[in-house]
Amino acid sequence: MSTSIRRIGVLTGGGDAPGLNAVIRAVVKTAINEYGWEVLGIEDGFEGLIQPGRVRPLTLDDVRGILPRGGTILGTTNRANPFAYEVKTSTGVQTYDLSGDVIRHIQVLGIDLLVVIGGDGTLRIAHDLSKKGLLAIGVPKTIDNDILNTALTFGFDTALNTAMDAVDRLHTTAESHHRVMVVELMGRDAGWIALEAGIAGGADVILIPEIPYDLDVIVDKIKARSQRGAKFSIIVVAEGARPVGGEATYQAQRDPGGVKRLGGVGEVFAQQLRECCGVDTRVTVLGHLQRGGSPSAFDRLLASRYGTMAVHFAAQGKVNHMVALRCDEIIAVPLSEVTGQQKYVPLNSDMILTALSLGISLGNTRQFIEGIQSPGDTDGH
Repeated sequence: MSTSIRRIGVLTGGGDAPGLNAVIRAVVKTAINEYGWEVLGIEDGFEGLIQPGRVRPLTLDDVRGILPRGGTILGTTNRANPFAYEVKTSTGVQTYDLSGDVIRHIQVLGIDLLVVIGGDGTLRIAHDLSKKGLLAIGVPKTIDNDILNTALTFGFDTALNTAMDAVDRLHTTAESHHRVMVVELMGRDAGWIALEAGIAGGADVILIPEIPYDLDVIVDKIKARSQRGAKFSIIVVAEGARPVGGEATYQAQRDPGGVKRLGGVGEVFAQQLRECCGVDTRVTVLGHLQRGGSPSAFDRLLASRYGTMAVHFAAQGKVNHMVALRCDEIIAVPLSEVTGQQKYVPLNSDMILTALSLGISLGNTRQFIEGIQSPGDTDGH
């Protein structure tokens, strides 16, 4: 396969995450140093393969010094699905299937293989394009760590440490003012950031999407702490958390494609606590702070390994696969086995048991949690 590859493309799609530049750097350096391939950078995700003039060569000079930088030098977007590309017209928004145009553009550019760095949505597009003839290698990126068949995604560790640091800092002001502090973190469907940051930061209550919460159980937890002399509590809430029998909290504004936009569960939950407990409750929403900044040492290393092995797997002919971490080794997993599903927090995992054994409330009784069936395949393998 390596003899037939002369030029590859690389793009970053979806939300940004710490470590994107580290992957780009590894792809470029490995492709040039090991195989003598040309590398083209596609700007702003698949948008760069739809709009003209959004492709540029990437050389060793172009990636010098970008390892510690957050964001992506190529730009990114979550609004350029070539199978459902939205165009604003005088009569409203029209949707077009431009996937054929993308394939033709790749052929005109002479790109033999595309390295696609992104989350589930971006990887799903790559998989669908592979059915039309695209040769691709996927690299799993998301701070949510919810991509199936890989133990970890790059970007998660940095986001986790940012969230943990915030929880640490809120302890002092919560204790000083005798308050309940609610910290809202990212996590639409999977609660990896909230669960791990909450445990690492010493939270008293952690609410994740996988476990619907019962307000009465949480109120009892706060009152029990108060009776033991604790004058404050720290509650970590994933943005997708929801009450038993209820829905997650959404904003009025929607994301592209009409997708509901999460946000506001922290304030809604805090108001419920004020009414039930009469305690001084404040809310901190980290939001996009979790996406930004220089990647941690772990994410730099993982991103570099992913980028390097993406090129090596391409040279070995393992196309239309995603690089993945399993048992501390980088392997190749077919794209068909990683898209269309998510990796949820397994409710029978030692992580859940650890939280419960430490006395952390997960928003409901242990009996209720043990009775929930975890959605999907959650083991990450």
